[in-house]
Amino acid sequence: MGQSGCLILPRRTVIRGLLSFGAFGVTSQLWTGCTNSSPSSGESASPTASSNEPMTIGFIYVGPKDDFGYNQAHADAAASMASAFPWVKLVEEASIPETTAVQETMRNMIKQNGAKVIFPASWGYFDPHSLKLAQEYPEVQFLHPNHPLDPSNPKNIGSYFSALMEPAYLTGVLAASMSKTGKLGFVIPKPIPVVLQEVNSFTLGAKSVNPNIIVQAIVTGDWSLPIKEVEATNSLIDQQADVIITRVDSPKAVITTAEQRGAYSCGYHINEQSIAPKGFLTGVEWNWEQIYKNYAEMFQNGKTLMNGGVPQIVAGGLKEEFSKISDYGAAVSPEAKAAVDAAKQQLLSGERTIFKGELKDNKGNIVIPVGESYDPRDPRINSIDWYVEGVEGAG
Repeated sequence: MGQSGCLILPRRTVIRGLLSFGAFGVTSQLWTGCTNSSPSSGESASPTASSNEPMTIGFIYVGPKDDFGYNQAHADAAASMASAFPWVKLVEEASIPETTAVQETMRNMIKQNGAKVIFPASWGYFDPHSLKLAQEYPEVQFLHPNHPLDPSNPKNIGSYFSALMEPAYLTGVLAASMSKTGKLGFVIPKPIPVVLQEVNSFTLGAKSVNPNIIVQAIVTGDWSLPIKEVEATNSLIDQQADVIITRVDSPKAVITTAEQRGAYSCGYHINEQSIAPKGFLTGVEWNWEQIYKNYAEMFQNGKTLMNGGVPQIVAGGLKEEFSKISDYGAAVSPEAKAAVDAAKQQLLSGERTIFKGELKDNKGNIVIPVGESYDPRDPRINSIDWYVEGVEGAG
């Protein structure tokens, strides 16, 4: 996932405070107000309330746009936004490293293309690069995925986050419903909080179907190590795991290996059914398309970070349609579909909570006592440094 860079902090590190109650509450109201305001087909939309001029919006990706993973998820959503809003003029650069090279890319987008909004879609682009450019160009908006903000940051920098715990939980429900061995495999890139909360959500979803199920995990150590990912997948299948999932940048190596070995697979970031037509079950997906649509609607109405119309922090999950599960694969049974659909409705209604006490980690320690629970807004979610009971092999 060009999920972020490993500068001082690892990519996709803890999103401190981003999922606070206030951020969710404010943004939910904002999105409710603009969800249905997109232009209908055939209508022309203007970038602001008072102008019919096109608006140039730039997207920068740390990897290729066709990586079957994190970067493609952003690129596909950007293309969808440009298609839905004809006044958007899209400029893109892919495979830009998290160095001063991205500063050059942003300057070119601003000076040569006239970009008024830039989405630098990787963690390492933020500090010092976007911070520097935001000060140089205070009239340009810089919007970062999954990055915590500080009050000292320039007012023309914003952040947006799509929570994946609920889709991960539902994917676990489906994986356990389809497993015949009672063993699932998870190829983990880095054991940092934002990853652990999703590994644990997947496991808890699986355990809701089969309390004795095992999630055998292997940590590769980085976001993109295809050779290690293939080796890990083969090892997990050799240990009888019959459903494999991964959280690496591009799940392609893991999913195609599982397909070749005759195992089921679950995707991440985008719908990867096309590369595993027999064994693909579903997957955990960002819905950047919805987020970018919401931003475009605000830009269309003349709102900006600078005038306060665009919130500096935008966060949401399944209910806000900021995340979702992939369409079901051909192998999924009607019973498994029904189990997932029921669990989804219970999550949306609040009847089912993912992190609920008493909950133990995989070392037997009580991490959430009886009577306590973490909902997706709880900042404690972002400090998880443990695996739940049922995860084995990852330490």
